Amino acid sequence: MTSHDLKSILAEEMARVIPGEDGKRRSKFDYLLPGFGERIHPSGRKSYVLQRTMGGKQRLITIGDAAILSERIAKDVARRLILRIELGQNPADTKQRGKRTPTYAAFLQSYWELVEPTWKPSTREIHGIYRRTHLDHAFAGKFLDEISHADAVRWHAGLTRSAGPGAANRAMEILKAMFGKAEAWGYLPEHSNPFRDVKRNRGRKIERFLSGEEMARLGRELLSHRDEKPLEVAAISLLALTGCRRGEILNLTWGQVQGRKLKLSDSKTGPRIVWLGFEARAVLDFLPRGRKDERVFAFDVQPASALDWFWRKLRSEADLRDVRLHDLRHNYASLAARSSETLPMIGSLLGHSDIRSTARYLHLCDQELLRQATVVGQKLESVIEGE
Repeated sequence: MTSHDLKSILAEEMARVIPGEDGKRRSKFDYLLPGFGERIHPSGRKSYVLQRTMGGKQRLITIGDAAILSERIAKDVARRLILRIELGQNPADTKQRGKRTPTYAAFLQSYWELVEPTWKPSTREIHGIYRRTHLDHAFAGKFLDEISHADAVRWHAGLTRSAGPGAANRAMEILKAMFGKAEAWGYLPEHSNPFRDVKRNRGRKIERFLSGEEMARLGRELLSHRDEKPLEVAAISLLALTGCRRGEILNLTWGQVQGRKLKLSDSKTGPRIVWLGFEARAVLDFLPRGRKDERVFAFDVQPASALDWFWRKLRSEADLRDVRLHDLRHNYASLAARSSETLPMIGSLLGHSDIRSTARYLHLCDQELLRQATVVGQKLESVIEGE
């Protein structure tokens, strides 16, 4: 008999199915990690368990739902529990703790199921991407109360290096809110949120405004592509003429286009009205109108990808290589500021919910006031000298 045959026989023997006390639940145990197994419930649901003989009694500790935890993570948790038992920790306390404090993965799933329905559709979409990309396996195998401030700092620093400062900040805010709920719901003691004092990466305050000559170049390039790329040209034109965010334009439906206004139901700050100038309305009139529930910009591929690709090509042709698509929003605000619009009015045009978000354009308002004051001063001086 070869070692391979012996291993197969041992596997079949150790990975046996044992009926539960009620004759319905079954447990299948692993031969490589003694005591670790999978419990199969009558409903078909599966959970990972750890069975140990402690204090003369056989105990079964539930690790977590197999639909949430991978086998690798569940085994990591089992090894941690075995180590605690071998170090002499009270088995009853360990079992109670396992019931009282969920694993990170289990709580993330529960939190998502409870909170996700309260988010806006755009928030659900973005948070879902962050969860799949950065959160699901962030603290594999750890119980919620095992995650320390140092763990949070190291995770944030690592994510900053791999995904960038902005993505790390956004992902951290999601977890900060989640651990806040863990406190509020009694899973963690008050003031124990490990993300509370983690410093955010400093954002780059890039304010790139276009000169008149640059805007003219951009306009000429847009016009040259209108027949070839009508949707891309129309979308970018609307961004420049309304100051809207990219998502607000790409998710726009024809039912939200109402005369000289856009009635947005899902913007970053909630529902809002965007008023259209004659030029912006003319851009929409150039497109064939669809049904109310149809998107204005129905691209054949992912809308964001189509627009980003065209923008990179367009800004290269217009010699605007350092201009981001979002800078068109800043440029719209700067034009409003230099036209002597008040900060509250600029905030209303941009859909800001907090005047502090609009305050970045204060210096442009000041420049215009200074220019007007200079003009008034020169007129007064000419009057005085003429007397």
